Amino acid sequence: MSVSSRIFSQYPAGFRGSTRFDWNAAPHPLALSALSQAAAGKPVIDLLCTNPTRCGFHYPENTLCTALSDPAALLYRPDPRGLLTARKAVSAYYRDFKQQVSPERVLITTGTSEAYGLIFKLLADPGDEVLIPRPGYPLISHLAGFEGIFCHAYPLRHTEAHGWRIDLEILSALITGKTRAVVVVSPNNPTGNYIHPDDLEQVDTLCRIHGLALIVDEVFSDFPARSSKTSLCTTVNQTTALTFILNGFSKILGLPQMKLGWVVTGGDPSLADAAVNHLETLMDFYLTVATPIQLAAGTMLAERAGIQHQINARIADNENLLKTRLEGVSNIHPLTREGGWYAVVYIDDDREDDERALLLLEKDQVQIHPGRFYQFDRDGFVVMSLISPPDDFSRGISRIIRRFGKSPT
Repeated sequence: MSVSSRIFSQYPAGFRGSTRFDWNAAPHPLALSALSQAAAGKPVIDLLCTNPTRCGFHYPENTLCTALSDPAALLYRPDPRGLLTARKAVSAYYRDFKQQVSPERVLITTGTSEAYGLIFKLLADPGDEVLIPRPGYPLISHLAGFEGIFCHAYPLRHTEAHGWRIDLEILSALITGKTRAVVVVSPNNPTGNYIHPDDLEQVDTLCRIHGLALIVDEVFSDFPARSSKTSLCTTVNQTTALTFILNGFSKILGLPQMKLGWVVTGGDPSLADAAVNHLETLMDFYLTVATPIQLAAGTMLAERAGIQHQINARIADNENLLKTRLEGVSNIHPLTREGGWYAVVYIDDDREDDERALLLLEKDQVQIHPGRFYQFDRDGFVVMSLISPPDDFSRGISRIIRRFGKSPT
C-alpha cells in the first residue's frame, strides 16, 4: 500500500455514495510535515523506503524483458484460475520448500491485495467478521472494510525468551457466530515473526472446530534472518482447516510493479475443492492478470535467487549496523527479527509515538513509522525499513541516536 496524503471525507450534499469511502479523516501531521519539508527543498532521509526498485538492487534486465516479450502473449486465452504455465511455475516454487502443490489448487491474482478481496467475498457477507493480528499492517482491515466486513484484532505478545507469539486465549475468546476467518501473517509485518509451529497447530484446530477458514499471508517468507531458527518458512500442507496461502512477486522478486500473486488453497480436501471452484467462478468475472506476466512467471521465479541474495545481504548489513550503533545506547533497543524487511526498535523515553516521529522529521529530516501506525500496545516503538540504501540508513540511525539516545549511567 502506498503512502498517501489523500483526504477521504463525506460526499457532497445531494450525492449518495458508498459508506466504504465515508472516511472523515484529516491528513496526519506526519504527512503534512513531509509535504512541508519537500516544499522547502529540505532533503529527507527516508527510513521507510520499501520500494526495492528504488533501493539500488540489480535486476537481470535482459532475461526478464525477454520473458515479458513472448509473442504468445498476443493470443488471448483467458483462464479464470490463471494460465496453467503460471500455476505450474508456482508449484515448482514450492518444490524448493520440499512441498508438493497441485496446479489445480493454485489461483493466479494480480497480487495479495486482490487475493484478500476475493477470499473475503467468498467467505463472508457484509457484517461478518475476520480476526487479524496486532501489531500488524493496516492494509488488511481496509480491504476487509471495502467488503463490508469487520475486523477484530488478536494480540501478538513479545517476550525476550520467546519473541512474538499469538495470545491464543484471546484469539479463542474473540470467535463469535459471525467470525468467518483468522488471518495470520508469517512473517508478520512489521514484527518479523514467523508463526510458531505450536501456535499454527492450535489456530488450525480452532478454525476446524469453529468452521473457520485460515488465511496465511507469506509475502515475506523468503527473507528469514540469518539467525532465525524457524522451522516453518511456509505453511503449505501444514493445516487441516480450509486454508488460503498468499504470496507473490512484489516481495519474492522485489518487483511490485509486475502485479502477479497467487493463492494456494489447502487443508480439508473437500472444502478446498469447493473453494477453488467458487473462486474460479468469481475470478471469471474479472480476469485481471495480464497474459505477458503469466507467461513469464516460470522464467522470473527462476531468477529469484540472485535478487533475493542482494535483498537479504542489504537487510543483514543494515541490521548489523543498527545493532552495532546501539550497543552503547542505554535506552534504544532493537527487537529480535525472524524474517521480513523491517526493524522494530524500542525507544525508552517519555514521548508519545507520533510526537517522537514528528520531532525526528521536523528537526532531523528523518522519516520513520511510529508504532501506533501498526497498533502496538504501548508507546515507544518505531519501525524502519532494512532495505533502505546503506548510506541513508547509516545517516538516519546516527540522527536517531543523537536525538533520542542516552549513554549508560
